[in-house]
Amino acid sequence: MSARPLPVSTPGEQGVDARGIQAFLDAVETAPNIEPHSLMILRHGRLVASGWWAPYTADRPHLLYSLSKSFTSTAAGLAVAEGLLDLDAPVISYFPEFEADITAPSSRGMLVRHVASMASGHLAETWTEALAHDRAEPVRGFLLIPPDRDPGTVFAYNQPATYTLAAIVQRQSGQSLTQYLRPRLFDPLGIGEAVWVQHPRGRDLGFTGLHAATDAVARLGQLYLQDGVWEGRRVLPSSWVAQATRPHIATVGFRAGDPVPDWQQGYGYQFWGSRHGYRGDGAYGQFCVVLPEHDAVIATTAATEQMQQLLDAMWGHLLPALGPAPLTGRDDEDKALQHRLERLALPPVAADAAPGLRSAIRLTPQGGHCPEQPTLTAVEVAHEDGTWSMTLVEGEDRLVLRLPGSAWAVEEDPLPTATSGGWTTPDTLSADVLFLETPHRLTITGTPGTGTFTAHWHTTPLHVGPLSRHRAPRARYDPNERP
Repeated sequence: MSARPLPVSTPGEQGVDARGIQAFLDAVETAPNIEPHSLMILRHGRLVASGWWAPYTADRPHLLYSLSKSFTSTAAGLAVAEGLLDLDAPVISYFPEFEADITAPSSRGMLVRHVASMASGHLAETWTEALAHDRAEPVRGFLLIPPDRDPGTVFAYNQPATYTLAAIVQRQSGQSLTQYLRPRLFDPLGIGEAVWVQHPRGRDLGFTGLHAATDAVARLGQLYLQDGVWEGRRVLPSSWVAQATRPHIATVGFRAGDPVPDWQQGYGYQFWGSRHGYRGDGAYGQFCVVLPEHDAVIATTAATEQMQQLLDAMWGHLLPALGPAPLTGRDDEDKALQHRLERLALPPVAADAAPGLRSAIRLTPQGGHCPEQPTLTAVEVAHEDGTWSMTLVEGEDRLVLRLPGSAWAVEEDPLPTATSGGWTTPDTLSADVLFLETPHRLTITGTPGTGTFTAHWHTTPLHVGPLSRHRAPRARYDPNERP
């Protein structure tokens, strides 16, 4: 089944000033610490602007990090509607095999609604501690950590809370989250490939790890904007839309000392309140921003540690552009915007594809160890059939990448990458590797004169491991297969 395209309109027809979108593009493209990957803007149910910064593309899944949580919330809302989940039931009631182990009254009193709203009573992140207690079953490990306060009284951004919510849905449904959501959410909304990283027990993580296209993010936001209705069919209960997107716990003081006002607006059921509307968000700029007062949705993927700056650019440029429809006499501005959106691209490394040396070389980590990617043991540079390549060596694993100079060379196997770079001086190799299904860019700098290299992540992956991990899981979506 092929997905039905989103209805398309021009910005002017839907009351959106294209000049505001141009200003937003200027802001994110000139910001030294923001690397945009995609943008989709919907207004009055119509797609008015969309673009991908090449070599990123519209159909490629992108790691959403904690934006995954909002999809988990949606699964929980569907499970509540089907009678599989009770928000007022104790969490422990869904894991009776742990009854004898969980003795702390505060742990036993933790309700499903508390984990749904990050109000388990803990004062800090507990994922590492939960795994230390029980790596095989993090829910048990989490429940073995007595909350610092009464559940429901304090907020802490705590991954095991979402993991536990996801585990209950999967246990009650007998399916993974992706299996459960496919006929209930993904197919009705026309969402194609969506694959989730799993815990070794075969359970979708829930709190992170979902890989999906920007289109999926935009469609989820539009579903919530439309009160759970899609193309005239109710997909999600209206009551869940209202519950999930209103604050249940205050977040004032979260990241104290860091000027992040959009993280001070309260937390719902795996959705954040915002200064405008509400949002799902994931590390490094994965956003699903829903603006009910403006009948608009903004979806982005990016690579930035300055997420507040990215939201500020939305509020400063996109929000003022949302006015009454239609805006007449804006054909030229709309066409200029479309022309720009079709040509978005990340600048390649300024380098010469012709090498500063004439023979193959092998570089080892400067200082004997690569601190930002410890698995990386060597970089080999070689010439064959007129083409130079760079091989990243991790023990027995080898990732061979073309060095195209000032361009991007895209590879699909063994994992999706785009590489740009070559020789910036006769004795300096510089190359950037984009892991195209993630927000991550790795810069390799080599000096044949010393026989060494360094490696630097621009946004550090939150899940450590070999480079082969930086892709969507290999269980791919088959549109002809049904659970």
